[in-house]
Amino acid sequence: MREYTEKKETCGTICLKYLLFIFNFFFWLAGGAVMAVGIWTLAEKSDYISLLSSNTYMATTYILIVAGIVVMVTGVLGCCATFKERRNLLRVYFILLLCIFLLEIIAGILAYIYYQQLSLELKQNLKETMTKKYRQEGEESVTSAVDKLQQEFKCCGSNNATDWSESLWIKSGEAGGRKFPDSCCKTITDLCGRRDHPSNIYKEGGCITKLENFIQEHLKIIGAVGIGIACVQIFGMIFTCCLYKSLKSEPY
Repeated sequence: MREYTEKKETCGTICLKYLLFIFNFFFWLAGGAVMAVGIWTLAEKSDYISLLSSNTYMATTYILIVAGIVVMVTGVLGCCATFKERRNLLRVYFILLLCIFLLEIIAGILAYIYYQQLSLELKQNLKETMTKKYRQEGEESVTSAVDKLQQEFKCCGSNNATDWSESLWIKSGEAGGRKFPDSCCKTITDLCGRRDHPSNIYKEGGCITKLENFIQEHLKIIGAVGIGIACVQIFGMIFTCCLYKSLKSEPY
C-alpha cells in the first residue's frame, strides 16, 4: 500500500511538472504578445497622445510593456523551478505571477475607466487644444498630431471646420490668409486652406468622434489583453500551488 501511494504521488508530481512546463511555454509566448501590443500602441498609435489631457492612455501602455517583459522572465524562471523541483524558486515564481496578475488587472481596469471618460475629456479639451496650441511655439507635437488627424480621418476641426475661426494661429498674420490649416484640404497644396469651399475642405466632418472611436478601439485591445492574460495566470498559480505542496520541503 505504501509503495502504491508513493508511486501515485510521483505520477501526480510528474503530471503537474509537465502541465506547469506547458503553461510556462505558452505563458512566455503570451508575454511576448503582451509586450508587442504595448510597443505597437506606443510606437505606431501614439501620435494623438498630445491631444489628450489625461496620461491614462500612456500609463496603460507602459504597464502592458512592463508586464510583458516580466512575464517572459517569469516564464523562464517557472521552467527552471519546475524541473529543478526547488520550492524556494516556486515561491518566487508564484509571487511574480501574482504581481503580473495585479499589473494586468490594473491595466485592464484603467483602460475600462478611461474608455468611459474619453468622450467627456475630448468634448471638454480637444477644441481648445486644437485652436490654442496649433502652430504655437513649443507645441510642435500638437501641430503634427492635428495635421495627421485631419488628413488620416478626413476631418476638419474638433466639431466641424468652423472651429478654426477661433484659432490663435488663423487670427494671427502667420496663417498667410488661410481660413483653415492646409491639412483640412481634400488635396493638400500650399495655401489651399485659403479657399472655403466644400469641394476643397472637409467642412462637414469634425474630428472628435473619429478620434474617440479610434482610441476606444485601442483601449478595447489593451483591456482585453490585460484581463485575458490575467485570467490565464490563475491556472498557472493553481498548478504552482499544487506542485509546491507535492514536493518535500527542502533541507536548509
